[in-house]
Amino acid sequence: MTNVRDFGAVGDGRTDDTAALKHAVEQGGGWLLLPRGTYRLTAPLEIDLDRSGPIALSGQGGTARLLMDGPGPAIRLVGTHHRSADPASFEARIWQRQRMPTISDLEIVGNHDQADGIQLDGTMQPTIAGVLIRRCRYGVHLVKRNRNVLLADSHIYEGRGPAIGVYFEGVNLHQTIVCGCHISYCKHAGIKVARSEIRNLQITGCDIEYNHDTANPDSADVWIDAREGTVREGTIASNTIQAKGSPHGSNVRIEGPPRDDSAGAGLWTITGNILQDQQVNLRLRYCRGVVVTGNSFATAYERSIVVEHCRHVVIGSNTCDHNPDYSGERLDGIRIRNSAGINLQNLILEGCRAGGPDEGGAIEVVDSSEVLILGCQVLDPEFRGIDIRHCRNTKVRECTVVDRRARPTMREPVRVVGLEP
Repeated sequence: MTNVRDFGAVGDGRTDDTAALKHAVEQGGGWLLLPRGTYRLTAPLEIDLDRSGPIALSGQGGTARLLMDGPGPAIRLVGTHHRSADPASFEARIWQRQRMPTISDLEIVGNHDQADGIQLDGTMQPTIAGVLIRRCRYGVHLVKRNRNVLLADSHIYEGRGPAIGVYFEGVNLHQTIVCGCHISYCKHAGIKVARSEIRNLQITGCDIEYNHDTANPDSADVWIDAREGTVREGTIASNTIQAKGSPHGSNVRIEGPPRDDSAGAGLWTITGNILQDQQVNLRLRYCRGVVVTGNSFATAYERSIVVEHCRHVVIGSNTCDHNPDYSGERLDGIRIRNSAGINLQNLILEGCRAGGPDEGGAIEVVDSSEVLILGCQVLDPEFRGIDIRHCRNTKVRECTVVDRRARPTMREPVRVVGLEP
């Protein structure tokens, strides 16, 4: 274990400790201990893993703080692994010098408009655990190529400006697990993927909240943007994901490129989550092979679920409801457009205000084919329970659509326009 104060670090929050910490990385024993204090950085603490050898940074049980007083990441881990996660693809030095760089029990605070938390580049098995990142533009930033990333039991909170909590930017990455984290108050996105090639992304057991911006368009708590790239084989499970209504905002947003087979973003499972209080709780666009089960959707100001240009989507055993003691101009409901191979079953939708006097309803299916709506309960819809327009090979079976209110407003339980055989 190396105590960074033995290399001249002061930790008083005023002294520039950048050079001392770099010296500790280069000359220390691999396990760097930062005792209680605030260590001011004016440039990134860049760790060349091939030079440093196996390394771990620890903040003595969370009592140490890095204050990033310059642009860029407080900590940048740089490796040279540019192959796959197949053991046969590894060069010997990766196991000898670069495997599992670890950052734990440490607070990172941004004190510059372009300050970031941790950046990963070319790493194998980076492990971030028990870390608090505040007031940073990007909390954890993954670039270029990484493999087997683990982010656990951490807090990424109150990002700076149009912030992103965990940002997968232009990265080629397989096998990532984000678990047990609290990712909140990052205005642009809590977790975002952009311009990347990703396989096996697991987001589980997290609290992802209030990542929204009421003053700007486009924000999401979880935003998988595969319009430039592909993101497949993902799980979003057992999370609480909620925000406040914001322009074009979503709790979860997954979108692929406009391909005929809708396969740019595919093989996703979304299960066991609470998603609530946003324009759209779940937005899927140009996705393929998505299963959405066992979730609670609530208080959507545009729709609970929007599915557009998708193929092979199962939405089953969910509730689309609202909190009776919460106010707001919610609409809720499900909208399916220009999609094929869609299965809606065992859903409960209550009090949906979606649609209008002329068209639309709690479940709206338009310009789609091979759609099955089975065993759903649509209770007290404002206009219609199910509205199907210009679809083919579409079935509605064993559903209950009823308006039980003292002053019912439902115009039609089921309306079909332009159905093709």
